[in-house]
Amino acid sequence: MAVPKRRTSKRKKRARNTHKTAPAVAIQSCPKCGAPKRPHRVCGECGYYGGKQRVAAKEA
Repeated sequence: MAVPKRRTSKRKKRARNTHKTAPAVAIQSCPKCGAPKRPHRVCGECGYYGGKQRVAAKEA
């Protein structure tokens, strides 16, 4: 069985793992009310998705 000859340094380990970051969260504005929301989800402020009211709007 293969065994490492030397300990992997912090620099090498971190350089190898640089691409393992979480993707950035996409945010867009709601076309109905302009509030920020995630794409393909019901707006939390007005309750609209796809031009139709899907859930009750949040109380003011």
